Amino acid sequence: MLQFWPPSGPTEKVSKEYVDFEKDPSKVVLKSRFIMNGVCVQLKGWVDIKRLDGVARLEFDYDLADQEDKTVRAKLREYEERQLKNEFSLAGSVGPHLMPVQSNQLSSSTGPESSAPRSHHPSHRYHPY
Repeated sequence: MLQFWPPSGPTEKVSKEYVDFEKDPSKVVLKSRFIMNGVCVQLKGWVDIKRLDGVARLEFDYDLADQEDKTVRAKLREYEERQLKNEFSLAGSVGPHLMPVQSNQLSSSTGPESSAPRSHHPSHRYHPY
């Protein structure tokens, strides 16, 4: 038994766009959109109803690829925003000694002209990880 479901799932009726029994009485014409090995494709073909053999081809699906690209980019933006929030909340909860320091705050008290080595006290370092 073959079951054909539309893109929205098994609860809706299949449209003629995806399964057409009327185009040719001896064949069923099929179309399907899916992702194969990370590539958005459309299967277009037909199956002979009596012999149960047929022919199909895969074509790149530009519309589905565009849709998937937008979805992935939106998810990536959400993830990056969550990461930034987590970094700021982590830095704020640990204490002020891990907050970023301006480069001019790292110079020695004698000034940049001095040949004295700069102080690299651990409280002057910022590392988010």
